[in-house]
Amino acid sequence: MSVEKSAFVVSAAWLEKNLGAPEFRIVDASWYLAAQNRNGAVEYAAGHIPGAVFFDQDVIADHTSGLPHTIPSPEFFAAEVGKLGIADTDTIVVYDGPGTMAAPRAWWLFRLMGAKNVYVLDGGLDGWKAEGRPLETDLPEPRPAIFHASLDASKVTTLAAMKTIVAEGSRQIADARGPGRFSGSEPEPRAGLRSGHMPGAKNTPSGSFFENGKFKSLPALRKVFDEAGIDLNKPVTTSCGSGVTAAIITLALTSLGHDDNTLYDGSWSEWGGLKDVPVVTGKSA
Repeated sequence: MSVEKSAFVVSAAWLEKNLGAPEFRIVDASWYLAAQNRNGAVEYAAGHIPGAVFFDQDVIADHTSGLPHTIPSPEFFAAEVGKLGIADTDTIVVYDGPGTMAAPRAWWLFRLMGAKNVYVLDGGLDGWKAEGRPLETDLPEPRPAIFHASLDASKVTTLAAMKTIVAEGSRQIADARGPGRFSGSEPEPRAGLRSGHMPGAKNTPSGSFFENGKFKSLPALRKVFDEAGIDLNKPVTTSCGSGVTAAIITLALTSLGHDDNTLYDGSWSEWGGLKDVPVVTGKSA
């Protein structure tokens, strides 16, 4: 009996079979924390999946927010991905190095901006390499495309909305950071941020959605939420350190048919840097 997997996650075998297909675009969206000692752009240049373009999450962002890689304007997003040869009507597969870090953020961004057929490569580039699949070092020169961007603001939580959610308990909060950062027992990797979490938040570490580098089955994803105390029949807002791994929770929720979810784009980079918002420590309530 086959295991029920996310409809938004594709295998390396499927991707390799579709290399070179018309209106099929592959996007390397690798991004890492400093502690990971990996550089997405450098690794892309050293070898990437044939035809893949590099999506720089720090460049295709709002540079006026004062926060890392926040959502860009639809106009800027459309211009930048258009230069990469990507249209909103294309089938888009995004990947990152380990497959468990930044690809879901790009998946979420493309969908947020109106693309319909967007997928994440299971196992990432590391898994692709481990299976001996083809790589290239040539930098593609894509023909410019037109991406019609229309941002779905209903999927984004702002700081003002987050304050209301915390004050009223109107939505569940799922925090993707590791248990140490969530509880406040470990310092934040970014300087100047308080330690801990928002009152009422539940800890759903991003790594708990993967097993051996692959996205877990749907029953296993349900179990992660159940054990974290997240009710899939109620609204959820996802958060993390800077809005990247929160999208892993969003991918898991969407895979399970949960549609009433939003992502807090500022995440802990914003909340933890403020002095006038509540922060608690310890495990999930």
